Amino acid sequence: MDTQDQALLAQQAEQLAYLRRILLAPVYDVAVETELTHCTKLSTRLNNQIYLKREDQQPVHSFKLRGAYNKLNSLTEEQCIHGVIAASAGNHAQGLALAANKLGIKATIVMPKTTPDIKVDNVRRFGGEVRLVGNSFNEAQAASIEYAAAEKKTIIHPFDDVDVIAGQGTVAKELLQQLPKVDVVFIPVGGGGLLAGMAVYIKQLRPNVKIIGVEAEDSACLKAALAAGKPVDLEQVGLFADGVAVKRIGTHTFDLIQRYCDEVITVTTDEICASIKDIFEQTRVIAEPAGALSLAGLQKYCQTSKGNEALTAVLSGANMNFHTLRYVSERCELGEKKEAILAVTIPEEKGSFKRFCQTIGNRAITEFNYRYTGKASAEVFVGVRLGGNVDEREQLMQNLRDANYQAIDFTDNELAKLHVRYMIGGKNPQSAEENQNERLFSFEFPEHPGALEKFLAAMGEHWNITLFHYRNHGAAFGQVLTGFNLDNSQQDEFFKHLDDLGYHWQEETKNLAYQAFLN
Repeated sequence: MDTQDQALLAQQAEQLAYLRRILLAPVYDVAVETELTHCTKLSTRLNNQIYLKREDQQPVHSFKLRGAYNKLNSLTEEQCIHGVIAASAGNHAQGLALAANKLGIKATIVMPKTTPDIKVDNVRRFGGEVRLVGNSFNEAQAASIEYAAAEKKTIIHPFDDVDVIAGQGTVAKELLQQLPKVDVVFIPVGGGGLLAGMAVYIKQLRPNVKIIGVEAEDSACLKAALAAGKPVDLEQVGLFADGVAVKRIGTHTFDLIQRYCDEVITVTTDEICASIKDIFEQTRVIAEPAGALSLAGLQKYCQTSKGNEALTAVLSGANMNFHTLRYVSERCELGEKKEAILAVTIPEEKGSFKRFCQTIGNRAITEFNYRYTGKASAEVFVGVRLGGNVDEREQLMQNLRDANYQAIDFTDNELAKLHVRYMIGGKNPQSAEENQNERLFSFEFPEHPGALEKFLAAMGEHWNITLFHYRNHGAAFGQVLTGFNLDNSQQDEFFKHLDDLGYHWQEETKNLAYQAFLN
């Protein structure tokens, strides 16, 4: 038997082992078989039959309970004597707490101090001990490893574990029973446990079913691993879809995904927000960002697909922080292509506003920002609601050009969407010489009580701040836009200071939105 035959036999043995683990996983001691909801409105709109696999219906409102229980059930008595421990700020924490409570095992969950109270309270309600450590997941994870060694506790990994993967694979077992003729399955990706478990099961029973993993564009650790041929660390991950904010795909999960996943789609924050809205309109359930991720990928797939297919997206969780809804509401229309954000130059004269609105026509104006500067013309920042037609935004721009307006489309400009649309202070009033020294920077930092004060203290008082705008999304991160007056002699010291701060930052001085409205 040659090496190739041996490898094939080993792969087949692994497939059978996973199939056996999934079929025998005792997850229904604590989990429930969730519904497969047919989305009639979306099916009509997208010219496909759209289904949602409703993991929001689990007792902890997330699929994570399946893998956690299956892992705990596999432990020996010796491994359970001192209890189990995990670092988590979300669904793994709640799933593990409930699973441990069911089996009579003591569970300790190490969570960042930034974790919303609703999640901390839920872990305690399910019987878990909570230890709040640090202001980030990495700090909590480091602490959990120290606690495990000192207290002889067993660490339960959230995704990169054979038994956890098999537990998550039971979602696929239910799906194929509920919809045997499914054509494409869309599965969210964080560390890869759900995708790996579902893919290895589906491909053995229905190899013609297409498996598509869906990642957040700013947390695409699987896409990076596929490009490198192995798991790699991302320098930075976005925190909006915190349930999939993972810097590195798992080793076990990546090996399975490489073999059984057909395609990976990445989606933007705006597209996720649009899918949260679609799920609510179809089910009256408010999905968390990671929970709506796979539907966002499904909708992107439908833009170029042939149509008339049976498509299923896994609604993986619904543990939404209520305050995040404000941000979702703001961004969902952008994700649906139903709002345009424009910069328009209008004459500074009587009747200008009225003539401009007449050019916009019957479309609803969602916002209009203007400040008098004493010049012959003025820059206005305007939001316009669209009907959803793919060509409508371009038609609006053409109408403005035909009316001799200078207009710039900022609908896809993140600086404009996050900050500029909320800043109505007008142009920089400095002299021309001072204005040349202004540099603009955006920052992102972990959100917690006192976080903004800590940020300001870290920035120090060595540089003159010319502009400042802060946004709290009600989630795990805060956004700051700051202008500094810097001459050439200060720049080396300033950039060294930024690198030493440890915050994610980006220079925005050349961003067109800054040039149009704030400079």
